Amino acid sequence: MIQNIIINGLINGSIYALLAIGFSLIFGVARIVNIAHTAFYMLAAYLIYVGFHYAGMSPYVAMPLSVVAVGLLSIICYKIFIQPIREHEAAVLIATIALAMVIQEALLIGFGGHYLGAPPLVSGYASIAGVKVTYQHILALGVALLALLGVWVLLMKTRLGLALRSTAQDREVANLMGMNEARVAMATMAVSVMLAGVAGAIVVPLFVLDPHMWMHPLIMVLAIVVLGGLGSIKGSFAGAYILAFAEVLVVFLIPMGAFLKGSVALSIMILVLLIRPEGLFGIFFEEER
Repeated sequence: MIQNIIINGLINGSIYALLAIGFSLIFGVARIVNIAHTAFYMLAAYLIYVGFHYAGMSPYVAMPLSVVAVGLLSIICYKIFIQPIREHEAAVLIATIALAMVIQEALLIGFGGHYLGAPPLVSGYASIAGVKVTYQHILALGVALLALLGVWVLLMKTRLGLALRSTAQDREVANLMGMNEARVAMATMAVSVMLAGVAGAIVVPLFVLDPHMWMHPLIMVLAIVVLGGLGSIKGSFAGAYILAFAEVLVVFLIPMGAFLKGSVALSIMILVLLIRPEGLFGIFFEEER
C-alpha cells in the first residue's frame, strides 16, 4: 500500500502542479483569477480524443496539436472576454466562470453525458519495489516532470520568463522599463492554458472523460494556490504534492475515501486561511498599481 500511495501521489501531484503553476502564473502576472483554467484542461483532453478517434491522427500528433489549439483559443478568449474588463476583478471572475460553463455545455451538446475512454499509449508494466506499475503511468509521470522542468527553464532562462517575473513583481516598473504589459499578460494566458493542455494530454489515457471532469481539478487547484500562496510558483509546486499525497492517503486509508477527497482539500484550504492567510510561500500584493 505504501508503494501505491507514493506512486499515485507522484503522478497526481505532477498533474496538479502543472494546473496550479499555470493558474498562479496568470494570477501573478495579470491578477486574473481564471476559473476556466481547468475547463481548458478538459477541452484539451476532448480534442485529443477527437483527434485519434474521429480524425484518425496518431496520439503523438493529436496531443501537441491540442495543446497548441487550446493555447490559441485562450488568446482569442482573452482578447474578446477578458482584456476589455481586465481592470474589474469581479467582472473577470464572472466572465471566466461563464466561459467555463460555455465549454462544459458545448461538450455536453457535442458528446452527451457519456463517459469516454482512450487506450494507453504503451502497454505492459514494470515491477517497482514489489508493485506493478504500468508503463503508461511511468510515461505520464515522466512527461509531467519534463513539462515542469520546461516551465522552470522558460521562467528562469528566457527573455519571456524574465518579462513574466518582472511584471509579476511590479507591473508599473515593468511598463516603465519598456515592457508591453498587455502583451506579457496575453502571452502568460497562453502559456498557462498550454500547461493545462499538457495536463489534459497526460490524463487522456489514464482517466475517463466526461463534461464535468474540470470541477474536481478546479477545487484542488484553488486549494493548492491558497496553501502555497497566491501568485507563488514555488508554493504551487509544493502545495500540489502536499495535497496530492493527502488525497491519495484519504482514498487508500479511509473507507469510501474517494467521496471525501474534495472535502479534505477544501478543509486544508480553510485551515490555511485561518492560520496563515498568505500561504506557505505567500506574496502580498498591493490593491492597486
